[in-house]
Amino acid sequence: MAENSPNLPNFLLSVRLKYVKLGYHYLISNAIYLLIMPILVAMLLHLSTLTIEDLMNHFAMLKSCSTLVVFLATVYFMSRPRNVYLVNFSCYKPHERFMMSKQLMIENMSNIFDEESLMFQKKILERSGLGDKTYIPIDTIPFKYTFSSYLNEAEEEIFGAIDDLLAKTRVKIGDIRIIIVNSSLFNPSPSLSSMIVNHYKLGVNVITYNLGGMGCSAGLISVDLANRLLQGQANTYALVVSAEIVSSAFYRGKQRSRLLPNCLFRMGSSAILLSNRSSDRPRSKYQLMHVVRTHKGADDRAYRCAYIDEDENGKRSVSLSKDLMAVAGEALKTNITTLGPLVLPMSEQLLFFASLIARKVFKRKMKPYIPDFKMAFEHFCIHAGGRAVLDELQKNLDLPKFLMEPSRMTLYRFGNTSSSSIWYNLAYSEAKGRIKKGDRVWQIGFGSGFKCNSVVWRALRTIDAAKEKNPWTDEIQDFPVHRSHLDA
Repeated sequence: MAENSPNLPNFLLSVRLKYVKLGYHYLISNAIYLLIMPILVAMLLHLSTLTIEDLMNHFAMLKSCSTLVVFLATVYFMSRPRNVYLVNFSCYKPHERFMMSKQLMIENMSNIFDEESLMFQKKILERSGLGDKTYIPIDTIPFKYTFSSYLNEAEEEIFGAIDDLLAKTRVKIGDIRIIIVNSSLFNPSPSLSSMIVNHYKLGVNVITYNLGGMGCSAGLISVDLANRLLQGQANTYALVVSAEIVSSAFYRGKQRSRLLPNCLFRMGSSAILLSNRSSDRPRSKYQLMHVVRTHKGADDRAYRCAYIDEDENGKRSVSLSKDLMAVAGEALKTNITTLGPLVLPMSEQLLFFASLIARKVFKRKMKPYIPDFKMAFEHFCIHAGGRAVLDELQKNLDLPKFLMEPSRMTLYRFGNTSSSSIWYNLAYSEAKGRIKKGDRVWQIGFGSGFKCNSVVWRALRTIDAAKEKNPWTDEIQDFPVHRSHLDA
């Protein structure tokens, strides 16, 4: 999602009780699996204290207990969720020939736009938070994109990310049974997922999905879909590819609300390998803990705030409403209110719940207690949609500069790569050597529809930066850049 308005609503100042209840519903639904095991252990410990004579004298009770133990054990092992592991992931780093500074981009667009539109885009670029080494999918000037160029960009990004991932994991692509691709703006026929099947000559039994039109949060939706599919198939690999073919979104008209994507969106893609094989746990980086999805599409204002249509001259493009930031704030408020009961420590939940009851039930006039999400996560991977969005999220979540650093540096170095940006964020933290065993990672993205989605991971091992190879590796010593560079 791209930024549109400089102000994000303070979504933590008002909380709806139904979303808190939804979070506790998720918690209670999964608690049954945690309760069954202690009951089984307690029963077995009690039986172990009985003598042979006691067992003979209480044969009927023993038979009943044995039946109950078998029943509970069956319920537990048949109904518990399968653990899903993130074996590894890859972020695509475009070739240097695609690198373009802000000034060069303005110069290249000078023959396309009138002076007013050009100056508007220059102003946006100067305040965008993007640096001068982002990537534009262009080999010829000026920006003459065709359907063939869209396909070329798709192949460049998608195959580049997948090849790097396969080299990292040493998994044969023929062993992957599930493939999910998300691309919001470019959806050819055959689909991008079919393009992967054809390129790698995969078998007829591979299950493929292609998610389109779901915006910058589609990557997390793909993770959720993969998780649901993996629950029904044992010993399976799932490949999730997130790519945005930004050349297909380039707008050559005059409407300012449609010119914003030209300034913010850049080349980028990611590929992640998920597994439910217990044998993959030792080598995997993370375990999937929670997925919380929020969809505000029932509201007309939210539904149309990021919309693809045509301008008055018939030029198709993404249209961003002035309500975009307000809608994003509402979606984010709903999402984190639902997420809170799943991740916040009990001390924070008690304080938050007491404040909520005092205000909602007893009508006390008091400031709401704002939960400290820094107590729930060590790492924040916030979609790098734009500088103003990151500024407002930092203020509302009360996050220090250090925790916002991965998102800001991703925006500066790679721009808004849409749904893949959260993986560039995580790659940054890995390259810095900050991921330790047991750390919790919060990925959050939002996009058209309107949707806001959260995914929580737990690090299974400490990531050794010296052994990592990702887009940041060769230049991580140059980051973070000073704030003055971001303002340039």
